[in-house]
This record gives sequence, structure tokens and C-alpha cells, in this order.
Amino acid sequence: MSEQLFSVSELAVDLSVTQRTLRFYEDKGLLLPKRLGNIRAYTHRDKVRMILILRGKRMGFSLREIKEFLDLYDADHSSPKQMQHLLKKVRGRISLLEEQLHAVQTSLDELRKMENVSAETLRAKCAVAN
Repeated sequence: MSEQLFSVSELAVDLSVTQRTLRFYEDKGLLLPKRLGNIRAYTHRDKVRMILILRGKRMGFSLREIKEFLDLYDADHSSPKQMQHLLKKVRGRISLLEEQLHAVQTSLDELRKMENVSAETLRAKCAVAN
């Protein structure tokens, strides 16, 4: 059974990214498509790696960190040291995101209070003018 291959345009459409995006991650060494002459041929493995890259970017990881995760993904998952490293990185990101979420919630609460005070002041001024 032959392996399914994707052209750069097929994979780009499938993942809702640009062809340039795929080439960028290839240039950074995160994707390694096969070459069929001058044509890039992406495998299912490349597609999975790209999904992981996009997920890592959404979570705010740097390209260096994403490369580490991909290396761990490719490595022996039975290694406790590698899994501990991954767990530490993930927990660190969770902590950072929770801090950011708290900061955003605090800002929203303060802005809503300002909005209410402004609206009340405006209503009072309009009532006086009538």
C-alpha cells in the first residue's frame, strides 16, 4: 500500500494556511517534505506535524519550543525524562495563560466599571439638560 502524498497546494487548503506558511516551516526545519523532482510531496506525518505546529503557535509557544515538542513527538514516548520535560513546558504555559486570563478579566472588570460610571454621568447630564 502506497503512502498518501499531498502537494503544497493540497496541504495548504486542507489546513487553511498559505503555501508560503508551509514553506516557512520547511525553511525552519520543522517540515521535511519529500522531493519528487521540483515538487514538494507532503506525507501524513508532515500533515500531523503541521497541525502540531499550528496548535503550538495558537498556544503561544516559540518556534524553538515547538521544535522541541516535535522532537519529543518523534522520540521514544517511554522515556520519563522526555515526558517530564514536556510536562514542565506544558505546565509553564498553562500557568502563564492563567495569569494572562486573570489580567484580562481584571481589565474587563475595570473597563465595565468605567463604562457604567460614564453612562450614568451621561444620563444625569442629559436629564439635567431636559
